[in-house]
Amino acid sequence: MPFLSLLFSPIKDFFKKGDVILLGLCLAASIFGLALIYSATQYFGEMRWVRFVTVQFIAIVLGVIAYMLLTFVDFQLFVEKRWKLLLAFNVLFILLLLTPLGEDYQSGNLNWLVISRIIPKFPMDVQPNEIVKISFILLLALQIVKIQDRGLDISSIPSVIQIGGHTVFMLGLIAAVCGDFGMCVIYMMIFVSMAWTSGVKLRWFLLVGGGLVLAAVILWLFFLPETRWWNDYRIMRFRVVLDHSLDVSGKGWQQTRSTLAIGSGKLFGQGYCQGIQTQAPNSQALPARHTDFIYSVCGEELGLVGCMALLLLLSSIVLRCIWVGRHASSPFSAYVCMGMAGMLLSQITFNVGMCLYVLPVMGLTLPFISYGGSSIITLFAAMGIVSSVKARPMPSWLRDRSQV
Repeated sequence: MPFLSLLFSPIKDFFKKGDVILLGLCLAASIFGLALIYSATQYFGEMRWVRFVTVQFIAIVLGVIAYMLLTFVDFQLFVEKRWKLLLAFNVLFILLLLTPLGEDYQSGNLNWLVISRIIPKFPMDVQPNEIVKISFILLLALQIVKIQDRGLDISSIPSVIQIGGHTVFMLGLIAAVCGDFGMCVIYMMIFVSMAWTSGVKLRWFLLVGGGLVLAAVILWLFFLPETRWWNDYRIMRFRVVLDHSLDVSGKGWQQTRSTLAIGSGKLFGQGYCQGIQTQAPNSQALPARHTDFIYSVCGEELGLVGCMALLLLLSSIVLRCIWVGRHASSPFSAYVCMGMAGMLLSQITFNVGMCLYVLPVMGLTLPFISYGGSSIITLFAAMGIVSSVKARPMPSWLRDRSQV
């Protein structure tokens, strides 16, 4: 009996202190995604769809365990004591992609570490960019807090240079090593959400954002058409969004198939496991249907109703992160929660926008829904950090003052 008490005591503590609501939302979204992955991988044949579903299910189980364990970690104390180690981890983990373990799978982005090359039959690859997002949020939150603790204005030029420099360094590292500009956009949106929450003035966002837009317009109108870069595949991804009739069988093919699938689903869809493109026995129908374009699978088979239910579920997770951040016991915890919310919201927005053909293809998956073992474990771990914030409530005397 003492052994059983020792075993179940942490579980009881989790249900008392942890964010059970957030865990339930994450589990519901993951099960929804698992059902869509099952349907989207049927065309592979039984031997392969079983592997996809099994790996995803195991990842969900491991993710739930990670969520529960991380609930009991004091991340502010950890980051304050080990921030140098965490920064070194970020850099070295991404640089591992330059070793023989790195693989791009002909996607153009060097994003995966193939662990099976050193551990035979290891069931999943690891994406350093996904994992480093969490430690980046923790480090950026600490950096903002340290600036504010010194009594400096977070909107002052030195402060903005500090937090902006950290972000630019990570963007440059990812762009140079991986070439994954879609992931760079997510890191940039994480920075925007945390900087805005910390009190960086609107003028900075207008200045930087306006400068980037102006530079892009000048390049687009006066320089790119005269260079070979005009037909570069990255530029073409933007051009086909602006003109859907351009390169329909080339760079616009994926999104053309996606919009056809979503449109054909109408209100209630063609039926689960009955989508014409989703179940087509060849890769020339709906592309990447279990990863990047899984939202299109939902649209085709479950219709507008299914898509709205999916977005409502994912939006609830984002709003829950914001709610926990609003009730956090410290500024550090609040910034971390807002960073997690920004990460999820931006990835959801860009993935759905890509499937609807209003944003370019960026190779971004739909959180909790798309197939990816390392991605699902990382997402649950990130939400476990949010749960750890809820497990450390605001002291009563501060809580009373916050209500005034």
